[in-house]
Amino acid sequence: MMYIILIYDIELNTDGAKVLRNVFKTAKKYLFHIQNSVFEGEIDELGLIKLEKELKRYIRNSDSCIIFKSRSKKWLEKVFLTDIKDQTSNFL
Repeated sequence: MMYIILIYDIELNTDGAKVLRNVFKTAKKYLFHIQNSVFEGEIDELGLIKLEKELKRYIRNSDSCIIFKSRSKKWLEKVFLTDIKDQTSNFL
């Protein structure tokens, strides 16, 4: 398993809204939605390959999509600059 953060920026031109919807739905199948165009979560190697393959069906050259990978969530420190509750926490 690995921990990833996925961010994307879709150019909203002729078919941008459709691309944005499809990228959002695809990312949500594999990861937790954090805010706007940001997702994070744990995923295995096969899941990551599937996610990348599905995203490549929609992402165009004018769009941007970046995946940051880490061996584990524990290697990533998360700092909030506002009083927003951490929606990604698995603790109640």
